[in-house]
Amino acid sequence: MKHIVTVLLMLCLYGTAISQNTFTATIKDKDSKEALFGVSVYFPQLEKGASTDSMGKVSIDDIPSGIYTILVTHLGYESIELQQSFPLGEELILLMEHGHEEMEEVLVTSTRSGRTIEDVPTRVEVIAGEELAEKGNMKPGDIRMLLNESTGIQTQQTSATSYNSSIRIQGLDGKYTQLLRDGLPLYSGYSGGLSLMQIAPLDLKQVEVIKGASSTLYGGGAIAGLVNLISKTPGEDRELNFMVNGTSALGLDLSGFYSERYGKIGTTVFASYNKGTAYDPAGIGLTAIPEFERYTINPRMFWYLDEATEINLGFNFTTENRLGGNMDYIEGKSSSGYFESNETDRLSTQFDATHRFSDHSRIQVKNSISFFDRSIAIPNYVSAENRFLPFQN
Repeated sequence: MKHIVTVLLMLCLYGTAISQNTFTATIKDKDSKEALFGVSVYFPQLEKGASTDSMGKVSIDDIPSGIYTILVTHLGYESIELQQSFPLGEELILLMEHGHEEMEEVLVTSTRSGRTIEDVPTRVEVIAGEELAEKGNMKPGDIRMLLNESTGIQTQQTSATSYNSSIRIQGLDGKYTQLLRDGLPLYSGYSGGLSLMQIAPLDLKQVEVIKGASSTLYGGGAIAGLVNLISKTPGEDRELNFMVNGTSALGLDLSGFYSERYGKIGTTVFASYNKGTAYDPAGIGLTAIPEFERYTINPRMFWYLDEATEINLGFNFTTENRLGGNMDYIEGKSSSGYFESNETDRLSTQFDATHRFSDHSRIQVKNSISFFDRSIAIPNYVSAENRFLPFQN
């Protein structure tokens, strides 16, 4: 009996021994055939792994018989995933290829001029990409946050009741800053006033800023500098974005943007609704944030006649009612008290036709027609103004 137990025990030990295997491999660079040091070899099912030595060799013990997945990874090389049956017949030799990474396409566009940056007499700063998206998410209702964090630009609040703001470049008053849209003066003479509060950033592709006198190229409104807002254009893929934002002061921002290209025709549509509730956080009876309601619609059509000729046409319409001042007056509890009311209607058209003769020569025709109607009222005073401004270039 004792001999039988001994024999069975030896058979068990022998069976266990033959069921455990050792994985050995040599890993080299596919091109140079040089041994690779520090390559990671891992068995996910067994949660076992090891790294290659200076000779490119790796050894992992106690591998049960069976079929296992092996992951081979190394910095700068393409990963290898293979399945291997154990026990192994012979040592493996693995060749790793260098990793290949492709950068995303970087498209740099500008307006007004096709000159190289060395030939441009003024410095142009561009806000685009992730920075533009980040600032737009932080303040989706207007572009104050977008501009205020740029060096040399300050958005200054000019009215405590209407929350009006203007753009100051290098310390000069806001009336000396020109605000353009796709190179066109769509915001007429009030570019430094309420229009700053009426522009949502969701449909912007980039923002160009010129600091310093630029009145020779852009007119008398650009004595301090200018801000050029570049809109998105249809790309190869359809784009559909929505943004919803709510604030603790009971504010609401709803924005939507759509763009698509159908062969030789493309379109973009931007629409937004912004609402603010009169807010008095200090409890002094005067609004820190006025009551306002704004609607914006901006559709554009693009015609690509051929590779050298492009035409786009669009219009922008904005209407807003803004009321700030005494809280009791705004809430209808009193018929007296200080208030400031701004009612704004703005309609502007865009036309741009471009034909390129070569990479260095082109002819471009631009035209815009703007209609601006604004009414400002304070106790015992009402001011109304409307403007009709054609522009062509």
